[in-house]
Amino acid sequence: MNSDSDIQIAGDLLEVPHLLQPAREHPATVAEFAGLARALAADRGQWAPLVQYDATSRWYHRLRTGPGYEVWLLSWVPGQSSGSHDHGLSSGVLTVLAGELTERSESGSRALAPGAQRVFAPGYVHEVVNDAIEPAVSLHIYYPGLTDMPMHSASCAPATQDVVPA
Repeated sequence: MNSDSDIQIAGDLLEVPHLLQPAREHPATVAEFAGLARALAADRGQWAPLVQYDATSRWYHRLRTGPGYEVWLLSWVPGQSSGSHDHGLSSGVLTVLAGELTERSESGSRALAPGAQRVFAPGYVHEVVNDAIEPAVSLHIYYPGLTDMPMHSASCAPATQDVVPA
């Protein structure tokens, strides 16, 4: 026998539709949400024309919603920061589309270049900042949709609330 398995499929697998799982219309797993973010990042024509830069505050635009989730597009000019915060009961995927961002958390600081993704669970405390000299753009997916974003002081204790995506 030429295989580690006793089962081999001969012919075209696509001719056996009952063996294939139907593609989901909307993501339901962490991997699918990360995949959605990568697909949106690759479709620059869908998001790039929407991007604006605001020197006084971070710019954000809700790009898409689906059953229980939402997708946000954010821009960051040099020096702009989210402040230390968590996302309440929402999990999320942050994907850098252009420029470079820095994420700071209790575990340290990491540079995020274009294509970098960070997946986080509810209650994860972090700060995102543009420490670079060029503007940056990021994509954020929240599940469930973002309804609470507690801000934290430097000691990571909850402070005030703000429901601006980050």
